Amino acid sequence: MGDKWTVLVVTTLAEGPLRFTALHERIAGVSQRMLSRTLRALTRDGLVTRTAYAEVPPRVEYELTPLGRSLNDTVTHVVHWVREHRTEIVRNRDAFDGDGPAAR
Repeated sequence: MGDKWTVLVVTTLAEGPLRFTALHERIAGVSQRMLSRTLRALTRDGLVTRTAYAEVPPRVEYELTPLGRSLNDTVTHVVHWVREHRTEIVRNRDAFDGDGPAAR
């Protein structure tokens, strides 16, 4: 649950069901392989549903389950926390990486 791609997939799917390609386009930097693995894991955990439609060409959509939506609520709080504290986090990293008191 704590990896970067899971968080991004969950927050992106919170907007509604998406096809693989649309999801891939909206998540910058994720490879198709990593997105596929992440979706498979989320489906296995019951956080995402995968619906295949019998059409030509085949269409598959991914959507958050109620459990996945409840995770999104939690993730949203974490994202807000990070945004509120971003400046402080960057300042602490700079101090740690440099000669500041946190580096000692």
